[in-house]
Amino acid sequence: MRMSAAAGVQDRSWWAAVALLFAAAFGTNVSTPLLLLYRERLHVSATVVSLVFGVYALGLAPSLLLGGPASDRYGRTRLLLPATILAALASLLFLFGADSTPMLFVARFLQGLATGAVFSVGSAWLQELLGATLVAVAARRGSLALSLGFSLGPLTSGLLGQYGRWPLVVPYLVHVALVLVLLAAAMRIGRHGAWMAGRRGNPAASLLPRPQLGPAARRVLRRRLIPTAICVYAFPSVAVTVLPLSLLHLGHAVAFAGLISAVALGAGAVVQPGAHLLGARTAYVGVAIGALGYGLGAAAAHEESMPLALAAGVLLGAGSGLCLNAGLVLVHQLSTPLTRGACNGLFYTWAYLGFAAPFLSTAFVAAGNLSTPLTVLAAVALATSIWLAASLRPSKTGPGARD
Repeated sequence: MRMSAAAGVQDRSWWAAVALLFAAAFGTNVSTPLLLLYRERLHVSATVVSLVFGVYALGLAPSLLLGGPASDRYGRTRLLLPATILAALASLLFLFGADSTPMLFVARFLQGLATGAVFSVGSAWLQELLGATLVAVAARRGSLALSLGFSLGPLTSGLLGQYGRWPLVVPYLVHVALVLVLLAAAMRIGRHGAWMAGRRGNPAASLLPRPQLGPAARRVLRRRLIPTAICVYAFPSVAVTVLPLSLLHLGHAVAFAGLISAVALGAGAVVQPGAHLLGARTAYVGVAIGALGYGLGAAAAHEESMPLALAAGVLLGAGSGLCLNAGLVLVHQLSTPLTRGACNGLFYTWAYLGFAAPFLSTAFVAAGNLSTPLTVLAAVALATSIWLAASLRPSKTGPGARD
């Protein structure tokens, strides 16, 4: 009986990691639909809006690179708990951004700093809770938790921002409340041992981001993991910022921004259960779908069509979800328990370079001519898909270069 009860607890322990991943992901895009309100209230340009959105990645970079290795050394939950709390505090900082553009940059940067640690450490912890025999399951559950959080956050804030009272206040308080509830639930789930086990680290682990990959694994990282990772957020970041900007004058802009964010990021969650069916093809199929989404987005901007924009959002989100799943599976295959945090951090660091895509789309053209950069992005994504497909051809680089 005792063994059965312990097994039941172990079976549930992964929910603790999933809850914290979801809580952090929910908050990352609460501000996204509201950027249109900030633009109007603070009288800033589309480029500034893209920069506020993208500065998130600057906070992520050190957090992802150092958070994973630190959790390898000091334990997963020792970093996961304070990082989750910091994510909630970042949402509170946005309350002061209604009348201050610099405060928006500070809040968004701090948000990146907090969520970067949650994503890399939480993903590594989830992989350990489920074990080496459930690699694909861990990747699927982790990417599903992130995708659901990414989609429900902006949908909630978009509706509250368009139709609710205190649109620049209430959405952030909702996120803070969610973090408190899910943090309490995660600690309750883990009280039988998962949480305490997560506090144990390896004192010999390096605090620097050293994934310690062999030559064959490094080739896989360069040829497959990095291109896949960049597409993970290059696709949805364009969907949630650039596409709403191109249709700003059509009315109900904040609600539409929330809707397209939910549609795009929700599509990333929907594709997760079937992602494993593609096997090694998951990455290049995902990038090809994203390329098609960029092309449809260019058509939506040119025709000023909300239905086309929503369809583009679905494709961009689905491509992102497949790339995220493929990347997490590959990270687990390339890493060891001693370097898993470092490898997850490295993967997410490259992934968030994709946040530069909105800035590259808006910096050199007027908001009314966004179809041109979207077409360029479609061509680049298509070339990347072809590259990834070619990289799967049999080689003599050894077993580390294969899935």
